[in-house]
Amino acid sequence: MSESIQVKINNIDIEVPAGTTILKAASLAGFKVPTLCYHPDVQATGACGICVVKMENGKTVRSCNMKAIAGKSYTTHDEDLLRIRRTILSEVLAKHPQDCLLCRRNGSCELQDLAAEFNLRTNDLPREVPDIPVDDSCAVVMDMKYCIQCMRCVSVCSKQQNVNALELVGKGREARIQPVGGGTLAESPCVKCGQCAAHCPVNALKENEAFIPLRHAIANKELFTTVQIAPAVRVSLGEEFGFKQGDNVAGKIYAALRRLGFNAIFDTNFGADMTIMEEATEFVHRFQNKEMLPLITTCCPSWVEYLERFYDDMIPHFSSSKSPMMMTGVLTKRYYAQKNNIDPQTIFNVAIMPCTSKKEEKDRKEMAQSDGLQDIDLVLTTRELARMIRQAGIDFTNLKDEAPDSLLGDFSGAGLIFGATGGVMEAALRTAAACTGEKLEKLEFQAVRGLTDIKETTIKVAGQDARIAVTHGLVNVQHVLDRVREAKKNNEELPWHFIEVMACKGGCVSGGGQTYSKEEDTRALRAKGLYDTDKDMSIRQSHENPSVQEIYATLLEHPGSHKAHELLHTHYTPRPFEKK
Repeated sequence: MSESIQVKINNIDIEVPAGTTILKAASLAGFKVPTLCYHPDVQATGACGICVVKMENGKTVRSCNMKAIAGKSYTTHDEDLLRIRRTILSEVLAKHPQDCLLCRRNGSCELQDLAAEFNLRTNDLPREVPDIPVDDSCAVVMDMKYCIQCMRCVSVCSKQQNVNALELVGKGREARIQPVGGGTLAESPCVKCGQCAAHCPVNALKENEAFIPLRHAIANKELFTTVQIAPAVRVSLGEEFGFKQGDNVAGKIYAALRRLGFNAIFDTNFGADMTIMEEATEFVHRFQNKEMLPLITTCCPSWVEYLERFYDDMIPHFSSSKSPMMMTGVLTKRYYAQKNNIDPQTIFNVAIMPCTSKKEEKDRKEMAQSDGLQDIDLVLTTRELARMIRQAGIDFTNLKDEAPDSLLGDFSGAGLIFGATGGVMEAALRTAAACTGEKLEKLEFQAVRGLTDIKETTIKVAGQDARIAVTHGLVNVQHVLDRVREAKKNNEELPWHFIEVMACKGGCVSGGGQTYSKEEDTRALRAKGLYDTDKDMSIRQSHENPSVQEIYATLLEHPGSHKAHELLHTHYTPRPFEKK
């Protein structure tokens, strides 16, 4: 049990664990200290200074990165602190565009919220908005005239993602954040995960929006528009409309998409079931034949790009199975179209994803089919879908639940849990074990659930122990891969046979395109929403999905077949990053 200390916040005695910051202690005492640069995911820097509080000697300190001292007294709100905070905000606003009515973050901007909280309606400081060109070279857009130099993006990119695509250059008034090396973001080591955008408090970093081409496609009566939603979207989108974190609003999403004008509504969970059929088959084959182990999952395009850039020697260990999004896409235009007598050239295929890098995955040349058709035509993030629903005047909260269209909208609980870290592995193990004759006493694999950085377990597959690892957040990946490298180099026993990797901490539930949140338990609540739904489903294993069985019977023959490889598998290309 950790040691506790007594402190006083605004004359209220409170006991907190030793090492607790003043900011956290104030929260436990029932006081909200304003913050701007602070985010629970990243190392607190105190860069903005708005979280200042007073010690008992009158000295001001920044509460986000200062630990509370036993026996000391702190003041979080008084006239002096109000004046200091208003002055800091005025200085930030003087360098910030005043175009709130036109800004994408209007209504979800932390700076805007603070200006309203402190009733800042005028500002006498001279305006100094920097003239910085917009960088829209990739899926993540940098519009740094909005940047307030909170450093969240730099911190999350380096500390949590281990990518180091952003850097702070210059000092004082000349300081600015830019892609490392000074080029565009596309020319940097960026893997397009979007965590910088998810953690940005203002409009400086955001997804490359795709509203206009989608509106044109829906309005074009010669096109047949189809759409799929990813597992994690259903436990995040509701937050935009007042639902609790983790509430599964899939039924309302299907209804909203129909009202937006889509001709057919599918679910990426179906593609997840297909991915499991191929990936589990791939693993069982490699495991039984001791070929190119460990197998590493490839559902996450940011992780794929990270590997191609920094660990290309591990490409032979990558699963060749396409992601659920891409599998649903290819089967929409090659199976659904044929089954329903639709010219695949007229299908405009849309995917709603929790992720910014999915916008680039759809264009990978490795995904191209011989007939030249593009499987996915457009990707929207969860945030973009919320904006579209509002613009269309849809009363999302009061929509009655609807269901997706059959076949490509049918899914198991295994496909659903893909959205959480460990979910891909759990789904694969359910099928791999069952298909090799192992009897599972229960379908829940608690050892691979949760937010531990690296999770490990062992399961029987074909009568042998298969060692499993799950990791998330790219900063943890190097530890896993370096252990594999070391074992291979020394001809030692492999630490694991099957590895799941997700680029974002917590998995897709906290992807770079999800609803903004600063709550510490967001990931756990969204994951719980997926696991709770899985628990109540009648079909919880991918191989038991009747629609999956139908597609193999009528088109693909069996998992791992030549036809399955032709449509549902891909390859990877070394792309080592070279500093210019």
